Amino acid sequence: MGVPFEALIPFGIMLGMFGVTGAGLSKIRHMQNGGKRARHSLDQWDRQMMDRDRRLTGMLRGQADNAEAPPGFELNNPWRLEKRII
Repeated sequence: MGVPFEALIPFGIMLGMFGVTGAGLSKIRHMQNGGKRARHSLDQWDRQMMDRDRRLTGMLRGQADNAEAPPGFELNNPWRLEKRII
């Protein structure tokens, strides 16, 4: 006894939508990383360097080859201070 092909159409639509969603998310993640592959297993040092690169270039994964920091970077402090309890 055969299965009518009309019963398989919803499964084909669902499979197609999963594929479109996966490709879209992959493309968005690729664009957010400046055209580079996503990074996994980041430690504190990697996050610190990526934050520094973001403050220097404006992009999370961008890197600058300038020997001197841009104007205003000396006041762009990454340290977060806690509020004093008095």
